[in-house]
Amino acid sequence: MQHGFGLDVPETLEEICHPARMALIVYDMQAGILSQLSNAQAITREVVRVLNAARAGGFRIFYTRHLSLPSEAAGVFQLRTAMAWQRVTRLDAVKPAFLRDSPSFQLVPELEPRASEVIFDKIAMSCFVGTPLDLALRDCAINAFAIMGVALEVGIEPSVRHGADLGYIPVVVEDACGGRDLTARQRSLAGLRFAGDAIMTESEAICRLLTRPHLASSPDR
Repeated sequence: MQHGFGLDVPETLEEICHPARMALIVYDMQAGILSQLSNAQAITREVVRVLNAARAGGFRIFYTRHLSLPSEAAGVFQLRTAMAWQRVTRLDAVKPAFLRDSPSFQLVPELEPRASEVIFDKIAMSCFVGTPLDLALRDCAINAFAIMGVALEVGIEPSVRHGADLGYIPVVVEDACGGRDLTARQRSLAGLRFAGDAIMTESEAICRLLTRPHLASSPDR
């Protein structure tokens, strides 16, 4: 830990991974998204593993869900994105994929969010756009987050970059981040490593840190 100018500046995952400093974000682990992945079971297994470790360690946990607006209520961005994702050329061919209360919108049952855990719905890729997440984290004096879920190349990378610009330290759990396009996922990981804003880790390493005894209510100084 570096100390200077009245600040404590963590350098390692070990220093960041403390419930007084870091929260866990479970990104868009929805039935309709996981059904598009060939390795959905493997990703879900790693996500549940990290989730259980975070629960055992007393970390705050936030889930996101991607919400499709009905076409009648959608705007230009929503409609253009839906056309691109669904590979259609006419607005009247768009079929909102993640409507509220639809089966595809729901989180996969393996997660079973607890009453003490929070779910935020969003219509953008970054989980910080249009949600109370930033306010909720800052109100808890959280300045770092670990993130996992799907899809890395579509929503997690924008969330990591946005979070860094907001002043958070992002931690990407690589093997708990899924997606549909391998090349795009590899490109996203390479870009995040190059930028240097995020700390990259894997499930086994972060689970050890999430479940270690925390001897004080605040991070080591």
